[in-house]
Amino acid sequence: MRRTALAALCIAAAATAGLTGCQPGQDTADSGTGVSSTSAAPAKSSEPTAKKDPFAGLTGGEIADRATKATTGASSLRMKGDIPDDESGSTISLDVALNRKGECVGTIGMGGKGRAELIKTGNLVYMKFDEAFLREQSDGEAKSDTEAAVAMLAGKWTKTKATGADAKEFGDFCDLTTVLDGAEDTGSDATRGKTTTVDGAPAITLHEKDGKDRYTLYVATEGKPYLLRVDSTAGADQGSVTFSDFDEPVPAQKPAGKILDLDALGG
Repeated sequence: MRRTALAALCIAAAATAGLTGCQPGQDTADSGTGVSSTSAAPAKSSEPTAKKDPFAGLTGGEIADRATKATTGASSLRMKGDIPDDESGSTISLDVALNRKGECVGTIGMGGKGRAELIKTGNLVYMKFDEAFLREQSDGEAKSDTEAAVAMLAGKWTKTKATGADAKEFGDFCDLTTVLDGAEDTGSDATRGKTTTVDGAPAITLHEKDGKDRYTLYVATEGKPYLLRVDSTAGADQGSVTFSDFDEPVPAQKPAGKILDLDALGG
């Protein structure tokens, strides 16, 4: 099955949180290839004429391929949104900026029950867990073990080597090259939809489907045709992720203050 950037980025989230099934398929051509406007009001004669459609004459699949090329060419980006976690049945909340140097900074939440702050720089992964996150992750453990983990870790920065078993999945997720691996395999059969905006940026919507699953992609119509947002609108894995801050510096720096060395504790 051919993949757009949507598939690769969903797979990246899967590598972080054990997600599966977030992969679009192919669709047939849409009956209408023109871009529809989201505004019903006619343009006034005194106003400048509408900007030329940057995707005039292109099919939805061809636009998706251009979005894939632009997005996979970025040196960095930010992922933000909510993705279902098949393993736990809850929702993963992500807000992480990452680059091709393997650096990242952001937060990860689990089903609205707490969050963890994440920083990776060099060969170290730094994380800070709040109490709710630790209790959620300790579900099923002995009460004494849970209370000990909360007392030791809650609200404190920790560090561990990125190559360690407990941190490797986060280290891989923080590397944009790994995240986008395989996304260049284009050939989408997405169909064109209406024009809209994503956080104020003009975009065109594209629609893809895979069995009962339905996906809406939003591609920038100004500047490079980056993938700005993906909505999974039907099927088992419904969620939404936005992409922004393309090619922007990732402010990944060692946290200030005392840091708990988890590798030393484990050794």
